[in-house]
Amino acid sequence: MAIRSRWRFSGDDLTARIVLFPAVLISLIFVYGFILFTIYLSFTGSTLLPSFNWVGIQNYVRLFKLAAWHTALKNMVIFGVLYIGIAALVGLLLAILIDIPKISERIFRPIFLYPMAISFIVTGTAWKWFLDPGIGLEHVMQMWGWSTFKFGWIKNTDFAIYTIVIAAIWQVTGFVMVIFIAGLRAIPHSTIESAVVDGASTFRLYTRVIIPQLNASFLSVFVILGHMAIKSYDLVVALTGGGPGRATELPSTFMYSYTFGRNQMGIGAASAVFMLIAIGIIIVPYIRSHFKES
Repeated sequence: MAIRSRWRFSGDDLTARIVLFPAVLISLIFVYGFILFTIYLSFTGSTLLPSFNWVGIQNYVRLFKLAAWHTALKNMVIFGVLYIGIAALVGLLLAILIDIPKISERIFRPIFLYPMAISFIVTGTAWKWFLDPGIGLEHVMQMWGWSTFKFGWIKNTDFAIYTIVIAAIWQVTGFVMVIFIAGLRAIPHSTIESAVVDGASTFRLYTRVIIPQLNASFLSVFVILGHMAIKSYDLVVALTGGGPGRATELPSTFMYSYTFGRNQMGIGAASAVFMLIAIGIIIVPYIRSHFKES
């Protein structure tokens, strides 16, 4: 009887399943199906068009011999560490500053969260204009009399990657702030009141009592920003186009350029699989911990 009741559902359940079936089918085909197809292409000799010429791990060997790929990996590490670290720190500080005087939350939270509503293409284009030495910050400061002011990072191969970091942090910090505000609101008031009664200062209250209880918020921030850092593409294309040279090349831009620009679909697919593995390393432990808690 238990087995029969497990598969028995009402008319509303049947209607819901019928309505959801097309969306589920489309997701299975156009998301997971193409993921499997990309993995298959990474083991073939595909160039301009998909090929069924099996070459084994040859594309992966060639991939890790390419200097451009090593540059993309190095840039991803620099971008990811700074992006996640600074965005988390600034977002936490903003959340604490808003949490202390709760009246200002209605004013400042939408202001800081607004950049997240802007697409990465718009963000990249705006910051490209702002950082361009000819029309942006450097030009304006020199017009105001600071003739020796220089800020040409976007044109400098050693510093261009940091302009990507600046633009990305500007866009996502408000979102991180909201996650930490939610975490702060979830902390029991009794815990905070006990610390205050014991004479804890504001600094000790946050560093010894409140912040250690934000583990779930920190984990969420790490997972969300981690996968965003790995798949970042449109911001880089709009801001620097991967240049100057390959100074801001990331795995996502490398994958696109080799797949559609150099007609090396097999190598591009191999780089996409590497990105998938990197995202999986971040997301899978988070999903497992979530199911364990539930």
